[in-house]
Amino acid sequence: MDITSEDALVDAVKGASGPLAVRGGGTRGVPVVGDVLSVAGLNGISLYEPGALTLVAKPGTPVADIEAALAKENQRLAFEPMDHRGLLGTTGTPTIGGIMAANVSGPRRISVGAARDFLLGVRFVDGRGAVVKNGGRVMKNVTGYDLVKLMAGSFGTLGVLSEISMKVLPRPETQATLVLHGLDDQGGVSALAHALGSPFEVTGAAHDPAGKKTLLRIEGFETSVAYRLGQLRALLTTTGAEMDVLDAKASESMWMTVRDVAIFEGQGGDVWRVSCKPSDGPEIAKRSGAEAWFYDWAGGLIWLLASPGHDLRAQIGAFDGHATLVRADAETVARLGMFQPETAGVARLTAGLRAQFDPKGIFNAGLMEHAA
Repeated sequence: MDITSEDALVDAVKGASGPLAVRGGGTRGVPVVGDVLSVAGLNGISLYEPGALTLVAKPGTPVADIEAALAKENQRLAFEPMDHRGLLGTTGTPTIGGIMAANVSGPRRISVGAARDFLLGVRFVDGRGAVVKNGGRVMKNVTGYDLVKLMAGSFGTLGVLSEISMKVLPRPETQATLVLHGLDDQGGVSALAHALGSPFEVTGAAHDPAGKKTLLRIEGFETSVAYRLGQLRALLTTTGAEMDVLDAKASESMWMTVRDVAIFEGQGGDVWRVSCKPSDGPEIAKRSGAEAWFYDWAGGLIWLLASPGHDLRAQIGAFDGHATLVRADAETVARLGMFQPETAGVARLTAGLRAQFDPKGIFNAGLMEHAA
């Protein structure tokens, strides 16, 4: 069913006799169980105050529309949301509701925070059909449930978003990327850690083992970027790596490929996403049994390409983090689960939250079936 208003959304949830698969742009290929509840028609920017750095939009609003509106005021979504279509081979249009529901955060997360950190307020319809509002258009302390943060990353299993208030940030004057050549995994991740520990405000830190390229992005005013690049070069001479610099245009293009995991587009096999301690990254990748990988977030995020059906979690074993199966066939997803199995304590908390907000268990049951 296609939803075009919050009232219609309330009626649809109240009238549901079985599971509802909540969809926006349909770009992430999430398993469907039950009737599809599309909020793509619930779209539009309802408020934008550039001076206050705030924007309010409905969940079905295309991300491209929001970015276009922000660009006119020289502003942006600083958390750099990924576009999954190339990696997953899907179509559709990325929407802001899907971005926030999945807490989709790109390379700049290391410097500005995740998507959830930019949420100021939400309106959503819970499993009883009640409209819930939390937060507002300014940052403030709350008591009880912080539903703004809770909804980000819940993948629509606690409620269906009907309105989102978020913080936006100015677009910097320019950017550039320092590229170090020839470092292995350990050397690359160590260089990234060294750069992030400096005062030079790195906003992107990635390492590509296949090309032996270590990438460090600097953004800001042109004179500041030039100065900080020089300081980073001097700082990292101890690595012994050859270095060059990508200008603003080449830098922007490079980080879009990192953001969208373009290195694995069109390649067969399963794709995994591992979040871990950066210093553990090289060892985890080594023992994963994957065919290829690369590091973002200074090594704290590893994207891995594995043979079809490969149980990467079992191969890695126990570690401080989690492994998400992002792309695989239906049999593998059913067998291994999309998400890292929860500990007993976390599972009890999760079940309690779902019982509170979705007592009938109708929202995105396909995700719950594949939670491992």
